[in-house]
Amino acid sequence: MSKTHNKRVILMPSVEDNAKIVAAAKADPDAQPMTKTQLDGLVSIRTVRGRPKSDNKKLLLSVRYSVEVVEYFRATGEGWQARMDNVLRQYVNQHRPGSNAT
Repeated sequence: MSKTHNKRVILMPSVEDNAKIVAAAKADPDAQPMTKTQLDGLVSIRTVRGRPKSDNKKLLLSVRYSVEVVEYFRATGEGWQARMDNVLRQYVNQHRPGSNAT
């Protein structure tokens, strides 16, 4: 009893067929091989993908605020969360031990 498998079989072109494929690709003005300078200038997609890394790291967590507080900051428009963070940071700085404010 033979086992069946779902492996895909890759059929490689013959040497003659490959030469025809390469010749056709080189004849296409829109598909020219990249120069060494172009290849050296390529950047990995991992380095440019997503949001840039911040020097000011933040912690993701879930918090519950009163409706009035959230409505107030949301009403200030786009960037309300950053403004809320700034207000809380000012509070912390003013209330740290050794600070002059009370």
